[in-house]
Amino acid sequence: MAPVDDPGLPISYKLLERGTPIVSADGVEVGVAERAIDNVKEQIFDGIVMRAGDRHVWVDAPEVARIYEREVVLTIDAAAAAELGDYEPGAPEFRADARVGRLGRFFGGGWKRG
Repeated sequence: MAPVDDPGLPISYKLLERGTPIVSADGVEVGVAERAIDNVKEQIFDGIVMRAGDRHVWVDAPEVARIYEREVVLTIDAAAAAELGDYEPGAPEFRADARVGRLGRFFGGGWKRG
């Protein structure tokens, strides 16, 4: 499938919708976005979990050139995208737990598994 005619405006990874087409640097659709992953502690974009056929593939942040409203463009070509590894959750993903008070955060209780 070819890239969309109008990818829309550039957006934050936090607004990326599931099912958004992902296109290689040479214009080939290689999959669709499953979800974006961020490093909460450092507050940075970490990468995208891409669905390619029946696989869930890890697309690391440096391999993402631009995220648009209706399309994600990669920095790598279709051949390199086909070689990307399967997504395997590494370290647990955490999110802030607002119910923990100041004392709980002092002892490391301000996060819960997401």
